[in-house]
Amino acid sequence: MKTLSKLKVLTFFVCAFFVSSMAFAQGQAPASPRDSVSGTINGAVIKIAYGSPAVKGRKIWGGLVPYDKTWRTGANPVTTFQTSKEVQIEGKALPAGKYSLFTVPGEKEWKVIFNSQTGQWGIKRDGSANDDPAKDVLVVTVKPMKSMGPNERLTFKIDKNGFVLLWDNLAVPVKVK
Repeated sequence: MKTLSKLKVLTFFVCAFFVSSMAFAQGQAPASPRDSVSGTINGAVIKIAYGSPAVKGRKIWGGLVPYDKTWRTGANPVTTFQTSKEVQIEGKALPAGKYSLFTVPGEKEWKVIFNSQTGQWGIKRDGSANDDPAKDVLVVTVKPMKSMGPNERLTFKIDKNGFVLLWDNLAVPVKVK
């Protein structure tokens, strides 16, 4: 009889532990929460949806995000760029639609890639970006610059001149007309 009572008590504590662990986990914010920004440029409604990772004391450029390799430009599901009308990105036409947004960061210049495949996870099992170059619709080159101050979380801003990626100590402006 004592063994049965001990078993019931042990079962109760194991269940209580799992329930409290699950409740605690539910209250934690994700490491790279989803975010989005939208705005209007020359009559086109632009929306960028992305996962927003934090610096957390890490070396970002040339470290966590290597130079000269395609990057998912955010975290988790692929970052998307959507426009309601055709726009000019750095002087090149991009038709209305929704695109995956990838980049190839470099120390002196970046490639910004608009890809027709959307909805995929941002990286493959091997850690490389989940970009199919055959589906690249537009690739432009831009110049990064030092940001006005540190940015703990990756963010995008949209204004009348286009959009800018901000993270760590870097700003990457992209002209949109």
